Amino acid sequence: MTLGLFGGAFDPPHRGHVELAKRAKAELGIDPLLVLVAADPGHKVVETPALTRLRLARAAFPDDDVVLDTHARTVEMLREHPEWKDPVFLIGADQFCDFPSWVEPDEVLERTRLAVATRPGFPRERLEPVLAQLRQPERVVFFEIEPADVASSELRERLAAGADVSGDVPAAVDRIIRMHGLYTPGPVH
Repeated sequence: MTLGLFGGAFDPPHRGHVELAKRAKAELGIDPLLVLVAADPGHKVVETPALTRLRLARAAFPDDDVVLDTHARTVEMLREHPEWKDPVFLIGADQFCDFPSWVEPDEVLERTRLAVATRPGFPRERLEPVLAQLRQPERVVFFEIEPADVASSELRERLAAGADVSGDVPAAVDRIIRMHGLYTPGPVH
């Protein structure tokens, strides 16, 4: 059994997130998958309350363990869980290009392997310089996913404008967004 870790703000979770998790499970033999909803991501501002995003992520990943991650940095979370034996941390190729700027990237790689989701046509030449900066590039594996062409930031903008995003988020996530009027002007429930 290989423990998979999939972290993010999930603001909101969308079909690209779900596809990445599904492909990682199938191609890398990940079981179980622990989805880590960043309570307060250290790298960006998130306005949607953590418990709301946790609820959305639980709706998006009903077959997985979904928990709130209170650590601002991945390395801090990994340090707190030495019982996780060689887990696999899932990230997208764009995130991987920024990996050297993470806090303690080499320690992150000592504590977890990285599984990087690439999409067809993603330029390999963007990935090679990142690998060259790492002490243990052999702890990075790549797997391919279908392009989702959707981003949480775009979904928030579309929802704020009153657009329908039902085709871009899991049905259970769409129901919660509609039921509580999330990402629309006004108070968040």
